[in-house]
Amino acid sequence: MKAGKGTVSDMEHHMSIQTLKRLPIYLTLLKEKQQSGTVNISAGAIAQELGLVEIQVRKDLACVSNGGKPRVGYVLDALVRDIEHALGYDNARDAVLVGAGKLGKALLSYGGFREYGLNIVAAFDIDERRCGTDESGKRILPMEDMKELCERMSIKIGIITVPAVCAQQVCDKLVDAGVIALWNFAPTHLKAPDNIMIKSENMAGSLAQLSRHLDEKLHAQEPHVPADKTIQYN
Repeated sequence: MKAGKGTVSDMEHHMSIQTLKRLPIYLTLLKEKQQSGTVNISAGAIAQELGLVEIQVRKDLACVSNGGKPRVGYVLDALVRDIEHALGYDNARDAVLVGAGKLGKALLSYGGFREYGLNIVAAFDIDERRCGTDESGKRILPMEDMKELCERMSIKIGIITVPAVCAQQVCDKLVDAGVIALWNFAPTHLKAPDNIMIKSENMAGSLAQLSRHLDEKLHAQEPHVPADKTIQYN
């Protein structure tokens, strides 16, 4: 079926980064509506719930679905499937994690990744004392085993949760092992060939934005101190 001037599949390839970021937000809302028994939903209703502009929601959904109808909206179950397909959630992708410290183990134990089509098959760490089977049931292996496993299982996604000082070295090793998409939690800028995608989680930057917002709001709430109007007596 056609959607605009091309198929939905064609439009997915031309999806903007901003649309890609909004789709998981739509999906969370839609799944909440599913649980409440909603059958159909309009782009306008989605926009109102999320405080977005309706025309933007329509454009975003047109990239992944051609099921919307005037005065009816979208069939909710079908729209959920369309968004999950566009995001790759219906096609689990295997990944490895490097750095089995506190953050690494927390990510390793998080079962929710499965809902997003991500399956962490194993973790690696330079400290052999951490190697073995994690509480989550996932294996933690020594670094020297990483390349062989990645090549054997055709791993294309790597998650980096090591200290900043060794993150670039880990990045290089993952790329050498055939990984082409990196999710970086180390607080440092990584360099890689142009065909490698790196998504860095800048927690320091996010905290700075929150702190700035908090300062501005608290400053705005401070009581105004009027100019000195003390009566002067001669």
